[in-house]
Amino acid sequence: MRAMDEEEDAIVSGINVTPLVDVCLVLVIIFMVTAPLLSDPVIKVQLPKAHTQEGEERDKISITLAADGRLALDQRQFSTLDAMDPYLRDAVLRSESKTVVLRADADARHGLLSDVMYRAKEAGALQLTIATERKK
Repeated sequence: MRAMDEEEDAIVSGINVTPLVDVCLVLVIIFMVTAPLLSDPVIKVQLPKAHTQEGEERDKISITLAADGRLALDQRQFSTLDAMDPYLRDAVLRSESKTVVLRADADARHGLLSDVMYRAKEAGALQLTIATERKK
């Protein structure tokens, strides 16, 4: 009888890692599903169609210009260019590549787009790229 009590009191020396692996796999799936949602721009725009090549994925700053004149710098929306200027300067200063991608709606005003380009250059951008959709 004494031997059976000793077996029951023995310390469990192994750890069951199956629940840990299950939780980690669920987290990976959640991140895979939500990651594309986080990269969507703040303002939805209809990009112009063009015959283009895919650009390199680098450290870049994205400026979105809607047809109605709304502006966004990466994930932050602004009402005027003057309000966006300090944030643009800070973003270009922190960027290694100093590349600015302009995502302008096909119906956006040309004058506003050229003003955004000028301000990006004044902020220190070394390269400006206009985003387009590939023609099919």
